[in-house]
Amino acid sequence: MAAIDITWVQSQTYIGTDSTHHSTVISSPDDNVGIKPSELMLMALGSCTAYDVVNILSKKRYQLTKLHVHVSATQDADPPWQFRTIHVHYAISGDGLKDEDVSKAIALSEEKYCSVAATLRHGAALTYDYEIIA
Repeated sequence: MAAIDITWVQSQTYIGTDSTHHSTVISSPDDNVGIKPSELMLMALGSCTAYDVVNILSKKRYQLTKLHVHVSATQDADPPWQFRTIHVHYAISGDGLKDEDVSKAIALSEEKYCSVAATLRHGAALTYDYEIIA
């Protein structure tokens, strides 16, 4: 079972601690000292899928030299500001990367392995694209 703890610090600033005792600062834009909660969710998606893609391509014996994941989203204008569309863009480099292997690794992450994507896709349209950079 996954579990995290959120500790209020002051104003609208909190410390989030995961099950392995790693922490991050979370805050409102007004406090400006940590990550906005809604953007932390997008970070979770980006890092979850990045983890999968690196793992899948490593198992195929690729030596990656770069992976940059950019996540962008649109939200409703009114509370609760639900995400409606989320787009994930991958920029990836590595020796001898084949288009079909990169495409398959991303698809496996987005459709099968990434728990964050599996959860978010029920409330928002998830799309992705990628570029292989020489």
